[in-house]
Amino acid sequence: MRSHVAFCSDDELEMIGKGMADRTLPKVKWTHAGHFAATLWWLRCRPEVELACVMPGLIRAYNESIGGANTDTSGYHETITQASIRAARAFLKEAREQPLYETCNALLRSRLGEPDWLLEYWTRERLFSVEARRGWVEPDLRELPF
Repeated sequence: MRSHVAFCSDDELEMIGKGMADRTLPKVKWTHAGHFAATLWWLRCRPEVELACVMPGLIRAYNESIGGANTDTSGYHETITQASIRAARAFLKEAREQPLYETCNALLRSRLGEPDWLLEYWTRERLFSVEARRGWVEPDLRELPF
């Protein structure tokens, strides 16, 4: 069940994207919606950044700044991160020219807005394996469409 309150401005997405990177984002904002908000902001507003390479380090550092640990069972997850970047990039490419917050809200109303969307492509066992957390693991149910 989704519990996200719609974003109302591009400034909100910028605050999440920059706040995650500079580790000032309140932990309560680092939700499923927050992950996509940050990703979309980075993709549109910082296109010179190779997000697939940079985002892992940003997330790991942010997790540690809020008292989390990046282990084999918690914290940063490579396969989820890379699949989500691919999904956000594809969604953004198909979006109309509109404010970024509207694009983010549309993404969150789509199937991608459900935290379990990845289970259409990976079995739970494979997705939550140590191997998938540490590095990219191809889907075992069906190929990603992006």
